[in-house]
Amino acid sequence: MAVDYSRIHRLLKIITLIQGSQGWTATRLALECKVTERTIYRDLKMLEGAGIPYFFDEEQKSYSIRRDFFLPPVQLTLDESLALASLAEHIGGSEQVPFMNAASKAIAKLRGQLPPAIRQELEQIESHVSIRLAASNPPEAAADVYGKVQQALKKKHALLCQYESMGKDHKPSKNGDFVFHPYALFFGQRAWYVLGHHCVRDEVRCLKLNRFTKIQPVNKPYEIPKDFTLDKHLGNAWRMIRGQKRYDIELEFDQEFADTIADTQWHRTQEVTWRDDGSIRFCCKVDGLEEIVWWILSMGPHCVVRQPKELAQQVRNLARHLYEQYDEQGGVKSSPAKRTAKPVKA
Repeated sequence: MAVDYSRIHRLLKIITLIQGSQGWTATRLALECKVTERTIYRDLKMLEGAGIPYFFDEEQKSYSIRRDFFLPPVQLTLDESLALASLAEHIGGSEQVPFMNAASKAIAKLRGQLPPAIRQELEQIESHVSIRLAASNPPEAAADVYGKVQQALKKKHALLCQYESMGKDHKPSKNGDFVFHPYALFFGQRAWYVLGHHCVRDEVRCLKLNRFTKIQPVNKPYEIPKDFTLDKHLGNAWRMIRGQKRYDIELEFDQEFADTIADTQWHRTQEVTWRDDGSIRFCCKVDGLEEIVWWILSMGPHCVVRQPKELAQQVRNLARHLYEQYDEQGGVKSSPAKRTAKPVKA
């Protein structure tokens, strides 16, 4: 009888997933394994018949495996080992992403468990692989905050905070005490942020860790809404600032920048159309213009905004004020601190 290896692999994957973390519902497992929920239920029935002690956790509303059940040690391939080592040492060990230095200690422990042949191959190639991310905020300014937010998420206990926000005049201003319910920690571009419910403003806010001036746990339990996800909250933001209005963006890039733009996934909704002259048409749907306008300006004269008109006007105004900072000989006419140019709000 032919062996269905695809099912065997899927069963092992299901075991690994529900044993490794919480939150795995039948729906989520089906999406991850690219099968129907009905197939997942059949797979779970097979695991039950094989004596795998899984159960449905009523509190977490997801599947788990009894903690005293252990599978044999995981056998990593060379590709898997190299990926883990690169991420752990280049990103964690050098703290290109702050607070991830524990990853380098973890990979050191894992190395000792690798088969000798894999370990030898890994040593031969890993010195020729490097990862370099954009510069990020130094970790010292937010280390204490990061730890307290982690504990708050773990215990589901609120935080009493003060926060230094940037006002409309781009000057920092300190707010009074407020109670905050953390929903998610995430690293975006160059810094760590926490998303959660700001009880004074009564809305979900995204706060930068290094701007907290006070943070202390309080014995007030809270619950994270079951329908909350980071992706759902960010919507179609260009990066992480979601505006109130959704825009159909149409940009044109010349031949010089066409390959660079087309080769990169800048946004999950993007569509690229090549033209006969080597230029491209770049389209996407974005919630808000505040972030994408600066990305367009970074492309200089190689990008032209076709739609919407509000975005083209913002780029035009900012480019004009940039030009006005310099005289005809290239000297500085005014200090950037004195510049009053702001994007025109749509």
